[in-house]
Amino acid sequence: MTQIDWSSILTVAFIGFSLVIVMLLLMVFVMKGFGAVFTHQRKKQSPSQSEVDGETVAAIMTALRLFSSARHDRETEMLTILSIKRAYSPWNSKIHGLTQMPDYRK
Repeated sequence: MTQIDWSSILTVAFIGFSLVIVMLLLMVFVMKGFGAVFTHQRKKQSPSQSEVDGETVAAIMTALRLFSSARHDRETEMLTILSIKRAYSPWNSKIHGLTQMPDYRK
């Protein structure tokens, strides 16, 4: 039987664990960098609130309101629930969910 070299096993385990931690930290910094770049680009592209006047906002809101009201039909807000009582239905019968026992006497 061969002797187990624990020092090499622990070295490989430590290197593997350290590599995983370093890669995770690297991924976190890369993602944070991408987030900062895209946030900076979005801030440069979008106009600030002082550049949009009240008339433009009112026109956009009116157009959105007209669009949403034209999209839906006029319906009453009355809800009618019909109650039908049935004693038996194959959909709620539990016996149909059971499989038949095979007949071994044949």
